[in-house]
Amino acid sequence: MTNGEIFEKIDARRAEMEDVLSYMAHHAATGYREWAASDYLAALYEKLGYTLTRAGNVPGFYTDVDTGRPGPKILLFSELDGLPVPDHPDADPETGAAHACGHNAQCAALYGVAAVLQEPGFTDGLSGSIRLCVVPAEEGVKNDFLRELREKGTVRFSGGKREFYARGYFDDCDLAFMIHTGGGTHKFTIRPGCNGGIRKTARFIGKSAHAGAPRHGINALQAATLAFTSINAIRDIFNNYDFVRVHPILTEAGTVVNAVPGVAVMENQVRASRVEVCAEINRRVNRAVAAAAAAVGARVHLTDMPGYLPGAFDKNLSDVMLEGMAEVVGRENARYLSEPWDTGCTDMGDISQVMPAVHAFSGGAAGAGHSPAFRIADFDSACMDSAKAQAAIIRKLLENGAEKAKYVVENAAVRFKSREEYVAYIESLFVDKEAVVYREDGTVLLDI
Repeated sequence: MTNGEIFEKIDARRAEMEDVLSYMAHHAATGYREWAASDYLAALYEKLGYTLTRAGNVPGFYTDVDTGRPGPKILLFSELDGLPVPDHPDADPETGAAHACGHNAQCAALYGVAAVLQEPGFTDGLSGSIRLCVVPAEEGVKNDFLRELREKGTVRFSGGKREFYARGYFDDCDLAFMIHTGGGTHKFTIRPGCNGGIRKTARFIGKSAHAGAPRHGINALQAATLAFTSINAIRDIFNNYDFVRVHPILTEAGTVVNAVPGVAVMENQVRASRVEVCAEINRRVNRAVAAAAAAVGARVHLTDMPGYLPGAFDKNLSDVMLEGMAEVVGRENARYLSEPWDTGCTDMGDISQVMPAVHAFSGGAAGAGHSPAFRIADFDSACMDSAKAQAAIIRKLLENGAEKAKYVVENAAVRFKSREEYVAYIESLFVDKEAVVYREDGTVLLDI
């Protein structure tokens, strides 16, 4: 089957792909709540002839296509979840969830790929196999709900790809890629990587008192304010080339003006472009927060949840992907951008730390991401071109005895050599402790 024939087969699925986009847009849900969309897509995949492996206690599933000849297994993703954007025109009236990041377009595109993979002749001359994964919970929102799921034992991790990897769903996969919907029309872009991050909560506990007699209290808001200042004081040590971002906010800061705040809560995130830098900056931030609490005699409870690891996207795989993209939109519209660095985070970063992987972008969206203005403005670019490019990339990787896929795998350098090593590291990032200990002898211990 030629690329032209493949593209015609995908074009024939246009109406079905439009239906997927529309359904997803009007049934958005945040991470691990995407049951309606998961069941809808599962039924469509089963209608195409796929046998699915479902995640069971969370939304999502995966399925395989085997060429019948040995070779690497390629892992492809589409993401199920939306975001809480209640002002979005398509937002769920009860939950406020909306597809303000383009995951609905990803799902439509991957459905087109799934359909063409079932066409007679697609796998002729290919070696290896393909795993299609419809995965939940990329956005990492609703932290309280995610913590609750972890405490119940429903999931170990907040990110869907991380959770699926920890469950062993990708143990037999060798390389991975996905195409995320972005701005512009009829263009594809790939960057070398992206930031990772750690999500943080600091709960400062003081002592309430009448504001007219503040000497009888311990002002938790003052502790939090001092923590902001302390964090700002360490920004000088951030290297520009590490793209460090630390952006705290206060979500609780007192209840009435005539009382000393007894509780203040800081939500925060530490981001950086390298795993070790992210961990080091996080330690410094925790030390600054603990010291600020100790300075005013307050206590502080630190709760760290690992966000996503930095993306280190494989250059050899990127080169093959650009070839496939060029088959659809021309080489001038398939670009590798070494800068600006992508300071956002995605759990595709985690996948890139355990196997060669690439998180690419298509055009087709308009409006700022994660905002009420975001929409799919060009269906051809966001969905049709994406599906065609993914199909072309699969063929380039697996043709000629999977020569290019084997080259990518054999020359990849990943940080974690096993699932066990990866999971142990992620578990080490969780923090849930009192960070200031007041001893009976009057000394103070910062336990970070």
